[in-house]
Amino acid sequence: MGHEVVAPDLPCEDPHATFDDYAEVVLGALSETRDDDLVVVGYSLGGHTAALVAARRPVRELVYVAAMLPEPGLSLNDQFRRGDRMLLPEYASGIEEPGQGGLSRWVDFDVYHRTGCHDCPEPVARERFERSRGQCTRPYEHRCPLTQWPKVPARYLLCNEDRLMNNPFWRPAVPTLLGIEPIELPGSHSPMASRPAELVRLLADPERERRLAH
Repeated sequence: MGHEVVAPDLPCEDPHATFDDYAEVVLGALSETRDDDLVVVGYSLGGHTAALVAARRPVRELVYVAAMLPEPGLSLNDQFRRGDRMLLPEYASGIEEPGQGGLSRWVDFDVYHRTGCHDCPEPVARERFERSRGQCTRPYEHRCPLTQWPKVPARYLLCNEDRLMNNPFWRPAVPTLLGIEPIELPGSHSPMASRPAELVRLLADPERERRLAH
């Protein structure tokens, strides 16, 4: 659609990296991008990184896609210990227990397909499963360094058949934390695989959802 896309690999397998380090990788990848024309998109756990990026450089908009939201001054584990039911529990049975360095990864394809991308054909789900990377748990204990939410326009796209994110938690949490209502997108936790054209249209045209609603 004429947009330049930058999708840097985050250091998720580095046992020493925090969300701060993830954000620095993204900022480095964006060093040549014009300040006044950047949309930052954070998907799933990437919501934490996206918020930090938007707080550290000028951006036009911040878009969360089926994303976890950080809270200033709290770690992700602080949120879990508080009792926030941000995730549905079934996915955990498909992930190995964190090993040395706190690294865990998907190990059960059936659970991955059922919870992460149930509306994808099996070959698509299998390809995604085989390309999945490990995730170290160190960032989960690192307190979010934000003192307030980034002062930029934001949208939240909620996948209404998500079997990983707990939508009954996120539907009220998004307005509470961000002051906006989530935009509901049909399908699973993996819209980039199951309905990429629809996702791209929503990302590229913020007014499309408003027009459809009327």
